[in-house]
Amino acid sequence: MDHIVEWDGEHIPTKLRALPPGRYQIVPLDQAVVLTAEEEAGLEEALASLDAGQEGMTPEQVRDGLRAALKR
Repeated sequence: MDHIVEWDGEHIPTKLRALPPGRYQIVPLDQAVVLTAEEEAGLEEALASLDAGQEGMTPEQVRDGLRAALKR
């Protein structure tokens, strides 16, 4: 489950205090990954292929491809 937190840089937000102990990665929303038109079209094509029941890439290939795209 995602938690959206607004932080003033000083005070610890209530939502952070409510989280159970553990490891968390906090990423600013203003640094969200923006897909190119080509990447967006590729994802839409892949989803359409899956919806049509066609054989496509393995889940591992999809995962690796997405990770590579996010590193660019």
